[in-house]
Amino acid sequence: MVRPVRVLLVEDDEPVAESLRRGLLRYGFEVAWVTTGAAALSHAEPYDVVLLDLGLPDTDGLDVCKVLRERSEVPIIVISARSDETDRVVGLELGADDYVSKPFGVREVIARIRAVMRRMQPRTAAAEAGPDRYGDRLTIDRKAARVRLDGEEVALAPKEYDLLAFLTEEPGALMSREQIMEAVWDANWFGPTKTLDVHVAALRRKLAGVITIEAVRGVGFRLEIVKGDQDNGGGGTS
Repeated sequence: MVRPVRVLLVEDDEPVAESLRRGLLRYGFEVAWVTTGAAALSHAEPYDVVLLDLGLPDTDGLDVCKVLRERSEVPIIVISARSDETDRVVGLELGADDYVSKPFGVREVIARIRAVMRRMQPRTAAAEAGPDRYGDRLTIDRKAARVRLDGEEVALAPKEYDLLAFLTEEPGALMSREQIMEAVWDANWFGPTKTLDVHVAALRRKLAGVITIEAVRGVGFRLEIVKGDQDNGGGGTS
C-alpha cells in the first residue's frame, strides 16, 4: 500500500490554512499545520513536502525557506500573496522548488505538489507500484516510462509521455495551461504555450478512442477516459 504524502503546511492565515488543509485531506494527503516560522523549523515529525507562506508573524518566510533548504532536499513550495517577481526569484534562488501566488485552488496546489515530487523522486515514487491501468485498453508504466494500448507499446515522444502521465494523474480534472507547462516543461516556464497544443494533438491522434482531451477555452485541458473503456473511472498514482 502506498503511504500518503505528508505535507507540512506553514500558514498563519486560518481561513486559508483550513481550506487548504481540508482539500489536501480530501485527496488523501496527511497534513501537519503550523502557523509560525519557528514552529516550522522545530517541527520534529517527518514530512515529504513543505507548503510555505512568506508572510509569517515571527519571521520572513524566505529566511525559513533558506534554513529548510540547508537542512534537506525536501521539496518546498512557496504559497504567498506576494506576486512581485523579485520575491519569486529570491524564493527560487534560496531553494524553493515552486512558487504559487494567492489566491489559488486546491487542485492547483495538488498538481504543483505532484509535479515537484515527480521531478525530485521520479524513480522512487514510480517503483512503489506497477503499471497503472486506465480502462481495459490503456496502461501507463511510470517506472519504465512506457505506454501500452491493447498490450502493444505506443511510440510517444518524451514530452508526449510526460504530458499524458501528468493529465492521467487525475482524470477529469481541469488543468490550466500554466499548470501543465510548469509541470511538464519547466517549473519557471514563461514562454508561449503553442507547443502544448501540438503535443495534445499528437496524443489525441495516437490514443484516439481511448482518451479524450477537451480544450476549455481560455483555461486549459481536461483528460477523460472514454466511456465504455473504463473500469472505475481510470487509475493513477498519487
